[in-house]
Amino acid sequence: SLRPHCRADERLFLWRGVNTPPSSTISHPIIEHLASIATRASLRDATSYGAGIRKFHLFCDIFSIAESDRLPASFELLHSFALWAVSDPLKYLAAIRAWHIAQGWPPPLSEDSHTRINWSLRGLDNILSSRRRPLRPPVTLDMLRALKATLALSDPFNACVWAMASCAFFGMMRFGEVSVESRAAFKPAKHLTRKDVFLGFDLAGKAYARLDLPAAKTARPGETQSVFLVTQGPLCPIAALQNLATIIPALSEDPLFSWRDRTGAIRPMVKQRALERINCIMTAWGWGTAFGHSFRIGGASFYLAKKVDPEIVRLAGRWRSLAYETYIRAFEQVASQHLSILSP
Repeated sequence: SLRPHCRADERLFLWRGVNTPPSSTISHPIIEHLASIATRASLRDATSYGAGIRKFHLFCDIFSIAESDRLPASFELLHSFALWAVSDPLKYLAAIRAWHIAQGWPPPLSEDSHTRINWSLRGLDNILSSRRRPLRPPVTLDMLRALKATLALSDPFNACVWAMASCAFFGMMRFGEVSVESRAAFKPAKHLTRKDVFLGFDLAGKAYARLDLPAAKTARPGETQSVFLVTQGPLCPIAALQNLATIIPALSEDPLFSWRDRTGAIRPMVKQRALERINCIMTAWGWGTAFGHSFRIGGASFYLAKKVDPEIVRLAGRWRSLAYETYIRAFEQVASQHLSILSP
């Protein structure tokens, strides 16, 4: 194995590449042994370098970088890694430099290359500084399972909350696209209605749903954006929509994500009320507070864990490039949870 399971401080020496490094000593066993023990003794603590090497390979896995291109790494690859890492990129580049040297390769970046990378990082920092805020905690599959298990789906309010959560996660939707700010704020020209849902089968005979958004954050005025949903096992958003239609029959112009109050009146789901119900459940199960955007980020993390091309995820989630660079980094926060339970 190129990357055997080992302690973080051992990755520098035990994680290897497929290419053979050039010789650095004469071919003699004593000299080669001295070089090996000298290399291992060069660093007092390689633990932080091990974390950087792991992050580098996570980046390479997400963007389908061939093993042969990882060691030695090109300027283009390390420049891209630094832009993606954002948080402490120079520390991670130092780890990759140490990894190259420990594996017998020359340092991968020249002084000129470092200058160019620093230039890009300074520009990216200038762009993000005015809009930087803590990343929303992503929703995971375990959280989604707990939510469904707790909600009584025969209850109109709960059926609506579950449909919203499942669609927002698997459709990577903004929570404002599945909810309204207030009951009076609902407008058919702006919010999803029952007629905006299309259920069908693709050429392979697999069921899918299409939600046609009348308005979206990244759409031009009058432009319709579509969200595509496919079957997803027990957490399936299509099944959630079908349950919603069964529990709350409504007219074509009524809100898609709606419920019936005690008088039988159809009500659009208000964002704050839905989040209050969701967070009550999350807290009871021992998780922290979720935000509306947590479902969107969690959905992206799920697809990245299933090795869907990051560009496909970006397009399906209707992200602009710069914003996507922020959200894709949330994947690492929950990578282990998603990678261990790929199927919903």
